[in-house]
Amino acid sequence: MNLIIPMAGKGKRLRPHTLTTPKPLIPIAGKPIVQRLVEDIAEVTPEKIENIGFVTGDFDEEIKNQLRTIATEVGAKAHFYVQETAEGTAHAIACANEILEGRVTVAFSDTLFRADFKLNPEDDGIIWTKQIEDPSAFGVVKTNEKGIITDFIEKPKDFISDQAIIGIYYFKKGEDLKAEIDFLIKNNIRGGGEFQLTMALESLKNKGTNFTIGTVNEWLDCGNKAITVASNSKYLSFLKGKNLISEKASIENCEIIEPVFIDEGSSVSNSTIGPNVSIGKKCKISNSKLSESLIQNNTTLEDVDLTNSMIGNFVNLKSQPKSVSLGDYSEW
Repeated sequence: MNLIIPMAGKGKRLRPHTLTTPKPLIPIAGKPIVQRLVEDIAEVTPEKIENIGFVTGDFDEEIKNQLRTIATEVGAKAHFYVQETAEGTAHAIACANEILEGRVTVAFSDTLFRADFKLNPEDDGIIWTKQIEDPSAFGVVKTNEKGIITDFIEKPKDFISDQAIIGIYYFKKGEDLKAEIDFLIKNNIRGGGEFQLTMALESLKNKGTNFTIGTVNEWLDCGNKAITVASNSKYLSFLKGKNLISEKASIENCEIIEPVFIDEGSSVSNSTIGPNVSIGKKCKISNSKLSESLIQNNTTLEDVDLTNSMIGNFVNLKSQPKSVSLGDYSEW
C-alpha cells in the first residue's frame, strides 16, 4: 500500500501560525496534524503502508526530517515531491506519479477523522464521506441501492445527497488514476481553472470502477484558528481517560480538568488547566486559567485567563486577554 499526502497549501486562513510552521505540522492533541492523519489511516488499513509520498511546497530539511520520522514510525519510507504551482487536487496527486501504482490511498493533509471500519483492499475504490446536514459547501456523492457511487457532485445548490467527501480516497489500481489524471493534464481539461480530482473519479466510474463509501464517525477540519482549536478539543475528547500528561512535565498546585495534554519539559504551577487544553514542550505556565486552548512549544504564560485560544512557539504572554491567536515569538 502506498499513501500520498498533498500538503503544499499555504494555510493562509491559519495565519499567523502558518507563517513559520506548515499547517500540517501544527499540533493537535500533542501531535502534528499530518502525524495524526497517517496514524489514523494506518489504523483502518489492514495492509502495511510501504511508501508515503509527501507533496510539499519548498520545505526545509528540518521539516522533511520530521516527516521522515512520521513515516518511519508506521514502518513506511518517506518520499518528497514539490508542487511548484497550485493547479488543483488532481495536479497535486500527479506530483507523486512515481508511487501512484498498485494499492494507493490519497489523503489531503488538513483532514482528521475517526472511523470504526476497516478498509477492504479488494474494493475497486473507496471514497471517505461524512453525513452532514448542509452539504452545499462540499463535494458530495450519490449511491445506488447496492451502495455503489453513481454521481460525484461539487457543491450542489439543491439537495442531492448528504454524504460529503472529506478528502481521503482509496484506489485498488493507482495506475488507473494516474492515467486519468495524466489525460486531464495533457489535454488541459480543467474545472474552475484547475485540474480536479472529481473529474478523474467521474471518468474512472464511467469506465467501470465501482466506488463505495467509507463513512466516518467524525470529520475534523483545521482550516482556521477557531476550527483548529475546536478540532484540538474534539480530538482530546477521543483520548479522554488516557494519561496525556508527560512524566517529564512538572505540575505543582494545579487543578487539571481532563482531557488535558501536557508535553515533556513543561512546568505548570498554581493554575487551573482544562478542559480541552494542549500544552507543548518546554512551556512555563503560572498563576493562570486555561480552557479550550492550544499552546505550542517554549511558551511562557503568566497571570492569564484564556479560552478558545491558539498560541504559537516562543510566545511570552503576561496580560489579560480572554481569547487570542498569537503566532511565534509574540509578546504581550
